[in-house]
Amino acid sequence: MSLSQIFKTTVVASCVAMASFAQANSLEPAIEAGQKINQSAEKSQQKIDKISDDIQARLQQFKAINKEIEGLLVYNRQLEKQVANQEAEMADINESIDKVSVVERQVTPLMIRMIDGLEQFVRLDVPFLPEERTGRIADLKSMMDRADITPSEKFRRVLEAYQVEVDYGKTIEAYTSTLEVEGEVRDVDFLRVGRVALIYQTRDGKFSGAWDKNQNDFVGLSPEYRTQITKGLRIARKQLAPDLLVLPVSAAE
Repeated sequence: MSLSQIFKTTVVASCVAMASFAQANSLEPAIEAGQKINQSAEKSQQKIDKISDDIQARLQQFKAINKEIEGLLVYNRQLEKQVANQEAEMADINESIDKVSVVERQVTPLMIRMIDGLEQFVRLDVPFLPEERTGRIADLKSMMDRADITPSEKFRRVLEAYQVEVDYGKTIEAYTSTLEVEGEVRDVDFLRVGRVALIYQTRDGKFSGAWDKNQNDFVGLSPEYRTQITKGLRIARKQLAPDLLVLPVSAAE
């Protein structure tokens, strides 16, 4: 190769190199800019992903809150119904209380009249168990003055006393007490047959008598009743089976 050709080749190579170098220098800013854009896009994408995740989380939270609100609305509607029912019940209770106050004012005089009537009845009745019966009436009178006993309890006890008196007319009973017989206070056995007969017999069996309503006192009985009276006492004490008794009774009027 001639010298001129070598020179030409060298010059061409130098020019190509210089062009390549210039081209490389001109592309480097573009590459750097592209890299920066890619990095910025990546960061933007990360921000977008984070915002999207946040939006999804808030959406789920929103849905959960909406469900809770729906449940609370249903619960509140139910509570409103319950409150309305309770208010209606309170109104009924208040009305009942007002009525009870009126009834109580009417019942108290009624109970007092019932106790007075019971006392009069016992005083005019056959005089069996006098201490027990008068004591019961005294307790009822004392009860009426007590503030720690409710009117309903007072009324229950008054009715209970009436029931006891009613039961006396359907039962047979024997009890022991004292009675003045032949001018001397003696221990006697009383036999009560309902309210139709109240008979006594001394412990030794020598004396016996029956309550006479007309004379308002006990009158003596003949010894022929002694066996029947003893039998009646044993029946009343459940020492004998129930059986027919022949006893003097007061005639119905």
